[in-house]
Amino acid sequence: MATIDLTAETFAGTIEGDGIVLIDFWAAWCGPCRMFAPVFEKASEEHPDIVFGKVDTEAEQALAAQAQISSIPTLMAFRDGILLYAQPGALPAPALDDLIGQVKELDMDAVRAEVAKQNR
Repeated sequence: MATIDLTAETFAGTIEGDGIVLIDFWAAWCGPCRMFAPVFEKASEEHPDIVFGKVDTEAEQALAAQAQISSIPTLMAFRDGILLYAQPGALPAPALDDLIGQVKELDMDAVRAEVAKQNR
């Protein structure tokens, strides 16, 4: 699956579903963003079971602010609607593959239990 462009209208519906969603917050003027884009795109082709979304922080400034994006590129990983990872910086392909593997291997029942405990 190729990457999809996310907007303020489509963001919540995309991250709240079941499964894994990776989101790249980027801008056209950002050199590291342009370097990370082909790595992200290639991973999207290698993992058709994952949703890969991109948010243009220039076009979606309110969404970027709501997501508290202060540096780009920023990568976020969600699984079953739970934010698991949010870090700025362009990852090399092996690091992105490792992150994807870790997200896939998580025991989501344990994660949900931890989230519930923290929200008490």
